[in-house]
Amino acid sequence: MLHRLILAAALALPTLAQAFETRATAAWVYDLGSSTVLMDKNADQALPPASMSKLMTLNMLFEALRDGRVTLQTTFAVSTRAREMGGSTMFLNERDRPTVEDLIRGIIINSGNDACVVVAEGLAGSEEAFSRLMTERARALGMTSTTLANASGWPHPDHRMSMRDLGILARRLITEFPEYYPYFRETSFNYADRAPANANNRNPLLGLGIGADGLKTGHTSEAGYGLVGSAAQGDRRVIFVITGLPTEADRAQESESIVNWAFRQFVQKTVATGGQRVATAEVWLGDTREVGLVPAQDVRLLVPALVQEAMTAEVVYTGPLTAPIARGTPVAELVVHVPDLPDARVPLVAETDVGRAGVAGRIVTAARVLIDRWTAEDSAAAPGS
Repeated sequence: MLHRLILAAALALPTLAQAFETRATAAWVYDLGSSTVLMDKNADQALPPASMSKLMTLNMLFEALRDGRVTLQTTFAVSTRAREMGGSTMFLNERDRPTVEDLIRGIIINSGNDACVVVAEGLAGSEEAFSRLMTERARALGMTSTTLANASGWPHPDHRMSMRDLGILARRLITEFPEYYPYFRETSFNYADRAPANANNRNPLLGLGIGADGLKTGHTSEAGYGLVGSAAQGDRRVIFVITGLPTEADRAQESESIVNWAFRQFVQKTVATGGQRVATAEVWLGDTREVGLVPAQDVRLLVPALVQEAMTAEVVYTGPLTAPIARGTPVAELVVHVPDLPDARVPLVAETDVGRAGVAGRIVTAARVLIDRWTAEDSAAAPGS
């Protein structure tokens, strides 16, 4: 039988943040430490990602670095196709042999379409083959709304990503490749002194003092202005993705507003202490009739900062639990309901060992069950029942 124990009074905390009404056509905002989605607006819609999809090209390059297929000093050839790419560029030509490190900076800071083609051809032989590999890799990483037709984000009817997918990708770059993530906060790169007008990082949040340190802007006439961004303040990190803003200034203002909202409207709270009992569960045929339920470690959740109504919590388990039960065994779940946020689900473990009841204990339990059943039947048969 499924048991639900309501714990509203025990876990009352401030809730309900001010909702953020973004001007972006699609957006996704995520608190990394608590794995909490703070905003979801059309986040699963497959849209043209523009240069924000260059993050997938970087992911493929970082994976090649991790696997030892290339090093930061490995040089790549530059094809005529790469040199002839329009749009943003790091001004490569066929005589150049840029290093992997040069290309990383050229993609992140200069948003170089030429650099993306060089990487694609260097890793997969052709941009077409590289695009297929990227799409397959994206799906394997859980980016189910992603189809990539090129390495640079150049407009193409089949080149699409959702804001959630871009957020998943950003989270991966931050957590899986911390040794390369610092490149995203670099503000300028001028390969061979050729691109002074294109040397500055377009990320509008860098240098504002709000903890922003990545990741990639994007713009085409079809996509509008977008940004995959991240900022860290204290022990929190926020990732956000927006697209569809009408101007560069709108992108800058909206991005800063989202960062400020995410950090100021939500706070980390300890809602349960590791090892501290939050409820008890019935035990069947044990040497005790119940066992304490405790979280294995402190439960810290992201909750809205403004006090408007209390969040609630409940303990859910299928019981009674059958003995024997070993201390520390997951036997229940703490479900915390926060308005406007997904439920938080935390495993609860047995507080102590529970052994099997002896013969006498089993007889007592069986007798108790029979008495309860007889009592219920008598009550049902009583006149007027």
